[in-house]
Amino acid sequence: MRSRIELLKKVVKMLRAHRPLIPNYFRAKKQFSSGIVEGLNNKVKVTIRKSYGFRTFRVTETALYHSLGKLPEPELTHRFF
Repeated sequence: MRSRIELLKKVVKMLRAHRPLIPNYFRAKKQFSSGIVEGLNNKVKVTIRKSYGFRTFRVTETALYHSLGKLPEPELTHRFF
């Protein structure tokens, strides 16, 4: 914190704020991966890119429900069979 470099001060503040959580990474011994979350984020980004030009966000939201699968479907105004 005695440094004159503001970026270093910012990093030190962040590390101090997360001090209790940092040892959890070493306790887990890399047993957990964020690959699943990254995969879902990638699917969301691709779907949003494909939905460019949709008139409302509601349609984009429905496209996200369909692409991610196994999520609750929004209520539809029409019934199909």
